[in-house]
Amino acid sequence: MVNEKEIKALFNLIDDPDEEVFNTIQDRLLVYGAPIIPDLENLWENTLDESTLERIELMIYKLRLQDLKDAFLQWKSSPSPSLFEGALLVNKFQFPELAIDTLRHQMEKIRRNIWLELNNYLTPLEQANVLRNILFNYYQIKGVEVNYEKPEEFLISAPLQFKKGNAFANTILYAELCHQLEIQAAFINIPKQCIVAFYTPDWDPAENYPHPQEYIQFYVEGTTGHPFSQKDLDQYFTRSNIEPKNLYYKQLSNVRIINKHLLELAKCFTSPILQYKQKDLTDIANLLED
Repeated sequence: MVNEKEIKALFNLIDDPDEEVFNTIQDRLLVYGAPIIPDLENLWENTLDESTLERIELMIYKLRLQDLKDAFLQWKSSPSPSLFEGALLVNKFQFPELAIDTLRHQMEKIRRNIWLELNNYLTPLEQANVLRNILFNYYQIKGVEVNYEKPEEFLISAPLQFKKGNAFANTILYAELCHQLEIQAAFINIPKQCIVAFYTPDWDPAENYPHPQEYIQFYVEGTTGHPFSQKDLDQYFTRSNIEPKNLYYKQLSNVRIINKHLLELAKCFTSPILQYKQKDLTDIANLLED
């Protein structure tokens, strides 16, 4: 139960010059959780002192972070964690005030447009061509090189809202659309790549196949939607001095994909002033470890 009288009294003490006093006040306020964020934002708008503003901003950040950690744990513990909902939580870390429902609505529009072009007689390659045409031609989503100085390009909002995402953002979008449209394809574990594999009809994701690559018909590079063959992938392994392993061809769970997504996003925050974000993203990724 929120004690408004105590919260008001604590707010009056936030500008106390004694750091120990402030830390005690902060610890007490953080117990109230995310519901007091609007009150802190209102206090921020009516505060002029720079150091007090920084204290309020820090508390708002900590409250949002704790709320986000709780949301990730709840997502992970659900019976079937949705890749898209996990990606929305990652988005929330960087843009906590972004209207998530706007992204959900855009996702549904894209899904419906693709669904209207699909039918039961299309081959998997024809299905992949439909996805590529809708995403990258009709919606004109662009694929860009991974740039750790641009964290916004890692997020699902990048292709959905700004029509430009890197390998992680675009491949997560592509893989989620395949899932929603019941296309037999999944994000797999190729080192240093974001790749979706299109499987044969008799492939069962619940099975632990010793040679899963035998059930893969072709691959799609998620950044641009272009298909390629096993021979192309073998050449990539040779050029990169990577020894092919069966585990590379296994479908990644949605929790594992988001775990990798968080760790890659964390690499965007290496400067001393932003390293706290790198630590917090790594902490969230650790919460998703089995």
